[in-house]
Amino acid sequence: MRRDTFLKSLAALAAVGSLPLTAQAAANIKMMIPANPGGGWDTTGRALGKALIEAKGADTVSFENKGGAAGALGLAQFINGSKGDPNALMVMGAVMLGGIITGKPPVNLSQVTPIARLTSEYNVFVLPANSPFKTMADVVAQLKKDPGSVKWGGGSRGSTEHIAAAMIAREVGVDASKINYVAFRGGGEATAAILGGNVTVGGSGYSEFSEYIATGKMKAIGVTSGARLKGVPVPTLKEQGINVEIGNWRGVYGAPGITAEQRKALTDLVLKAVKSKAWAEALEKNSWTPAVLAGAEFDAFVDDSFASLRATMVKSGMI
Repeated sequence: MRRDTFLKSLAALAAVGSLPLTAQAAANIKMMIPANPGGGWDTTGRALGKALIEAKGADTVSFENKGGAAGALGLAQFINGSKGDPNALMVMGAVMLGGIITGKPPVNLSQVTPIARLTSEYNVFVLPANSPFKTMADVVAQLKKDPGSVKWGGGSRGSTEHIAAAMIAREVGVDASKINYVAFRGGGEATAAILGGNVTVGGSGYSEFSEYIATGKMKAIGVTSGARLKGVPVPTLKEQGINVEIGNWRGVYGAPGITAEQRKALTDLVLKAVKSKAWAEALEKNSWTPAVLAGAEFDAFVDDSFASLRATMVKSGMI
């Protein structure tokens, strides 16, 4: 090799070596999805992965599902296995906050790095197609008669649908501590239980049940929004005289121990991805409301959400 060519090659290698680690290693983003396949976190993580590739923020994205304990099992694995990795992401959201409040696991979000909130969504309550009940009023009547006989199916304990069920009980004069809530490790399991008629009423984000509602396999009886959702012919709980409104949101965190520079680089990748066509298509397909928030504003939002959820859960008799 000619000396000048060698020196140019050496200079190029030195330049690469001087780049932030994220810039060198962005080819493979590792996405922890702390839930089983088929639910909202899984859908969000995989949609974001596609958007990252389309936006050229990553050459590849690998996914790992680890469900259980409202995401705490996946969070623990993420903390233990991704320390200092500037290319690791974990999907999270309001459900994880609720699970941490109720379950008090040995890990918490202060151990990982906030990146961004992505979407917001309201919950919908549905009945199995073969249910003897037809409306939320029917469910409430049975709840008042025998709280334990109404099996509420949904995500992990502390999820927004769990909190909403407790809020409904409180609002209609039933002891919220007596509700019979059946927690599932992922949206796929909850969906199967509802379709099989193994729970009385199911709850989740509207996007997770929309196809089953459209085909008549589930009957929607109420949404947790303050006003009717655009294009969704389902009455709110408030319309039905039940003063309950609660939203869900989802976002992503980075690994423990990354530098401020690496956090910014990873945040920039995510913010670029959510401007892509692939992400816009995912928003429309899943009826997600864009709710992007990053930096110090996201940090403050998570802190406020913890406090708000805790207050709601105390008021509803959950803790």
